[in-house]
Amino acid sequence: MESKIETNELLDRLPPHLKQYIKPQNYEQYTPINQAVWRYVMRKNVDYLAKVAHESYVEGLKKTGISVDEIPSMYGMNRILKEIGWAAVAVDGFIPPNAFMEFQAYKVLVIASDIRQLENIEYTPAPDIIHEGAGHAPIIASPDYAEYLRRFGEVGAKAISSAHDIDMYEAVRELSILKEAEGISQELISAAEARVEELQNKKVKPSEISLIRNLHWWTVEYGMVGTVENPKIYGAGLLSSIGESVWCMKEEVKKIPYSIEAAYQDFDITKPQPQLYVTPDFAYLQEVLEEFANTMAVRKGGWRGLKKLIKSKQLGTIEISTGLQISGHFSRMIKNEDNEVVYFETEGETALSYREKEVIGHGISRHKKGFRSPLGKLKGINLAIENMGPRDLQAYNFYDGKPIEFEFESGITVAGLNVTGIRNLRGELMLIQFTDCTVKYKEEVLFSPEMGDFDMAVGKEIVSAFAGAADYHSFNLVTHNATSETIRPRLSEIEIELNSLYKEVRTIRNSEEIDATKLQQVFKTLKQNHPTDWLLSLEIYELVSSTDSAFSEEVLDNLLNLKKERPKVAHLIEGGLSLLATRTKEIIN
Repeated sequence: MESKIETNELLDRLPPHLKQYIKPQNYEQYTPINQAVWRYVMRKNVDYLAKVAHESYVEGLKKTGISVDEIPSMYGMNRILKEIGWAAVAVDGFIPPNAFMEFQAYKVLVIASDIRQLENIEYTPAPDIIHEGAGHAPIIASPDYAEYLRRFGEVGAKAISSAHDIDMYEAVRELSILKEAEGISQELISAAEARVEELQNKKVKPSEISLIRNLHWWTVEYGMVGTVENPKIYGAGLLSSIGESVWCMKEEVKKIPYSIEAAYQDFDITKPQPQLYVTPDFAYLQEVLEEFANTMAVRKGGWRGLKKLIKSKQLGTIEISTGLQISGHFSRMIKNEDNEVVYFETEGETALSYREKEVIGHGISRHKKGFRSPLGKLKGINLAIENMGPRDLQAYNFYDGKPIEFEFESGITVAGLNVTGIRNLRGELMLIQFTDCTVKYKEEVLFSPEMGDFDMAVGKEIVSAFAGAADYHSFNLVTHNATSETIRPRLSEIEIELNSLYKEVRTIRNSEEIDATKLQQVFKTLKQNHPTDWLLSLEIYELVSSTDSAFSEEVLDNLLNLKKERPKVAHLIEGGLSLLATRTKEIIN
């Protein structure tokens, strides 16, 4: 069994906090039934999607090494994806949204390596290799779309989440696992559904990650391109679902011109979508993405951005006007009457960076118990420290090794011994170190000498706020523990026998000559021991339909009987028969 992870140059550059999600594909875990499910979906999809998908889809299947006949291996995909500058990794189901986005920023496709069960052949709420490999991978052969995906990852990775988002992610992950697993009681599934519904109905202000996740859903997952009157499919959720790819083209599904309004349209992952958005072309996706990015804290900063970080309770970063970046868990801010942040605090491990690189000597070992600093202009001077030249600093007694006392316009006072300062590339002071320092606001002592050295951030304002650390090396981020794991099916004896029959047919198909005698033996066992299975009968009929023999008639009769006995899969049987070149019209009619 494959237990190692195949790597390449693109994967080697991934940071450790992303590599922690990568799992071996374990190709040998795919059963012969799994392979048959892949083959059925792909044959149906390629036949149908060639007519309704974006032109890059079929060409992309070839470019990305996706075979119709067998589940792709990550190694094979990566070897071919490398030619278009991308890579792919296997993961266990859903991963946190920010991590998913960051993988895209590194031009790496995240592929859930499990595959849907035969019972869920049309659609599964759990991410699987059909959805990811046959849905996402082919479209990145389009350069415009590939760049949109990469840029989306960059923007999305900076989006700030909320505690509600984390709860929702865990609930949806658990539900998708339970719905796809075999032998799970309806009671457990109903409880998980109730939890998701409860969270969906909870009245909370949408976070940045929830809004950008909506954009991702209505484009990358369920997007259409062209005109409202004549749309083509490009979203992976549609490309990988033989049910929804047909359903979405019907008039019952409302088609809406794509715009930033899609960010405010929620979705239900467990149901077909009642409306879809149509972009005129892939370049327009970039325009809307940039329009949305302009509303985010990463570009707007200010008190609203800091407030989002405080409410998220997640690791985040602010950047102030000198370029100094403070990464940690933000816990407090003080604003003035103009809603400008004049003071902020973090709690716990904090690191300071400049241009995404940790400032030497200012990592978490120095700032174990948090970081705090005033911001703004000095009182009576109308000048921020960052704008002071050498003469200004001298005039206001900012000397290294000299005691100093000064007051900000906000009323915050700082008194201590000025030890040294650190400057940015423009020569501006961005950090000043004090000893024996006291910082006060009104009657409150914000910092006292007993707390050690005081490192004061220099800056007028917060210009950016975003999720995660400025320098991912500053923190130990390899800490993810999923609250739920994909449930691996344990095959019963009867299931093992059925898989062996699928394997025999697969071997016969791949041989130079079709062994009709062996096929008859397989079919006899299938009818006796597995009378409700339809897919293997379809595979057998595919091999003998052109022989016009009594055996082919017998297999066909069995399929037609199954259509009557199992109305829920009748359309799947019909769909498989329609792919065959002979007797199609007679069968369908």
